Amino acid sequence: MTHVSNTGHRHDTTDGGRLRLSTEGLPDWLDPVVRAARTVEPLQLSRFLPPENGAGRQSAVLILFGEGERGPELLLMERAGSLRSHAGQPSFPGGALDPEDGDPKGEGPLRAALREAEEETGLDPAGVQLFGVLPKLYIPVSGFVVTPVLGWWREPSPVGVVDPNETARVFTVPVADLTDPANRATTVHPSGHRGPAFLVESALVWGFTAGVIDRLLHYAGWERPWDRDKQVPLDWRA
Repeated sequence: MTHVSNTGHRHDTTDGGRLRLSTEGLPDWLDPVVRAARTVEPLQLSRFLPPENGAGRQSAVLILFGEGERGPELLLMERAGSLRSHAGQPSFPGGALDPEDGDPKGEGPLRAALREAEEETGLDPAGVQLFGVLPKLYIPVSGFVVTPVLGWWREPSPVGVVDPNETARVFTVPVADLTDPANRATTVHPSGHRGPAFLVESALVWGFTAGVIDRLLHYAGWERPWDRDKQVPLDWRA
């Protein structure tokens, strides 16, 4: 897990401009997520963990919780269909660390998550309070070592597609829809791999993103019983 100092200050007003994690002032409904972030082990999230030899490109995603008309919600985006990797897939905002983001074992993933979210969705980072990180995970198909960074959208800002070549759309999903058994299914990849999926906002959320959401819902105690035999086949190009 990324080791970053925890403080009661806002993340963007700490000494020297350093980013820090803060749980102060979070809504009560986020308490289960905070507890899960502090206790969850890597293998409880995924069987795909970073290579022991240090290989893989360091990256980060922003798992941003907000509060909308229907209660708690998550910010997602759909990647452009023309991209070489993960084309057309719904995902969290995020991407690879740049040198200016800093230490991958320190503040680097926090800065990268906010920077990428701003570049991809137009999100104003000043309105985001970072409150936790999950263990680093691995995406074998692209070789990314991913740090999931948890944020609270304390001061919502307008979001939308910044670059159509990168992003097809930006949208929010109520947590109530993600936990609704009617919206849950198991994807079956042509390779035989099976994984959780969510049918929400006219999108099929699957793969890495769905896996993280699935585990977060489970360890936060929000998961509702659902039919794991309900299958959704993935296109051969997926």
